[in-house]
Amino acid sequence: MSSSPVAAADYSREKLQELVDKTPPSGKKRSLGLIALVATLGSLLFGYDTGVISGALPYMYLPTDAGGLALKTWEEGLVGTFLCIGAALGASIGGKLSDKYGRRHNITMLAVVFLVGALGCTISPNIWILYAFRIILGFAVGGASATVPVFLGETAPKRIRGTLVAVDQMMIVFGQFLAYGMNAILAQVHGGPEATMANDVVNSAGETVARAGQTVSWETVQNLANVAVTSGNGMTWRYMLVLASIPAIALWIGIRLMPESSRWYVANLRIPEAIGSLKRVRNEAKDGPIADEVDEMLEIQRKEANQEKWKLSQIWNTKWTRRLLIIGIILGLADQMTGINTAMYYTPKVLSAAGLPMSDAISLNVVSGGVSFIGSAVGLWMVTKFARRHVGIYQETSIVISLSLLAAVFFFLIQPFQNEDGDIIGAPTFAPFLVLIIVSLFVFAKQSGTVTWVLVAEIFPSKIRGTAMGLAVGALWIANAIVSAVFPIMMKGLGGALTYLIFALVNVLSLIFYIKFVPETKYDSLEELEERFEKEYS
Repeated sequence: MSSSPVAAADYSREKLQELVDKTPPSGKKRSLGLIALVATLGSLLFGYDTGVISGALPYMYLPTDAGGLALKTWEEGLVGTFLCIGAALGASIGGKLSDKYGRRHNITMLAVVFLVGALGCTISPNIWILYAFRIILGFAVGGASATVPVFLGETAPKRIRGTLVAVDQMMIVFGQFLAYGMNAILAQVHGGPEATMANDVVNSAGETVARAGQTVSWETVQNLANVAVTSGNGMTWRYMLVLASIPAIALWIGIRLMPESSRWYVANLRIPEAIGSLKRVRNEAKDGPIADEVDEMLEIQRKEANQEKWKLSQIWNTKWTRRLLIIGIILGLADQMTGINTAMYYTPKVLSAAGLPMSDAISLNVVSGGVSFIGSAVGLWMVTKFARRHVGIYQETSIVISLSLLAAVFFFLIQPFQNEDGDIIGAPTFAPFLVLIIVSLFVFAKQSGTVTWVLVAEIFPSKIRGTAMGLAVGALWIANAIVSAVFPIMMKGLGGALTYLIFALVNVLSLIFYIKFVPETKYDSLEELEERFEKEYS
């Protein structure tokens, strides 16, 4: 179905009702739940591809003869960083593509990129090829992070908009939990990172640590000199990564059966298509007349009839949209500066630094992942029940407390027992488990209080939503890249206590930002928010 180019002013309320009466649905009826389930497969992939690396990295440290990539400490951070760089590009470019070609079209394209990235990472012969495919995979992750919340926010009626966008966040966390679960299963089946020695291995004291032909845990010999191996279980990381190809295929199939965003159609003055799309997802008894909803969308178009589609320069040069853009970008930065991805990517490393064997650390990561998923379910309830700002303030307050406690545990119970090689000798046996409990409380606080994705999906006007959302999410991924790169170096150079204290102090600033500057968006439609912000911030 297509329409001739017209102006928004050409559509009176009466003409819209006539169009509604004669325009058929553009396809089969789709429930909002099914649309959310299919679209958020992109978010599940976002979560899986970011979370799976926590279990894969320890196996990548194995030598190439043992199936690993002979990873070094500085290279470890780059595995996450390159994905984040790709995600920043995907969020920025994906936002523009989403505005130009449509939300559903963009998600369909991203499903293909997810598949290419997952398979490319799986077959990478060395770390540099892996980096290249992590950028490609990151492009899909960033594109999904910018497009899926917009698609859901524009498709949902006002009564459940916040809930539906919060489902997106829940699916990201479920994807991470799924990754941790698959990592734990594979670690139990294949064992922790192990290698078979090609020669006898002795430590600095001249004691024999392993003999030729013996298979040992890699962490017991990796820091010793003259270690040669014949084989190992390093291929385990490839099995972890390839599983992401399954939901990518499901997303490509499923999203093709869903309707396009009606608001995107209206923004492009394709009114019959917008009505046909709305008829597939609306229950007028609950959501009100379709003609009224389209008329409300068009009201913004009528006001902007003499304006061209906004570019970044116009967004920045207009006082009220500039303020919204800055708020969105800071929300993105604050979301990652919580340090949440130190838990998402490196919990096994943190638990190992606290004294646990790596195989146990990989398996116990499921605990923090499960708590994170429960937290996201609680967050779904909280974003429905409470004001957005209040949920954000609760989140930041809880994170400051959690990270301060984590810094204290490292300072008093772990670091005093570390020797020069980083080995922990004589520390209380409960210390690693206390770290796990506090990390779990930290991720619960973060996930139960996350409103970033809901806010950035709601605060921007329709004319700039894709571009501005892309910039905000791009900033989020740049912050993620910085945290991913520096955390392993900070843990090694500064220790857990100072590292987590720094993150706690950053979150104090984020708490102040939520209290002072973040607007409330829960109680208005997207069009009402646009009118309100233009009035308040101009």
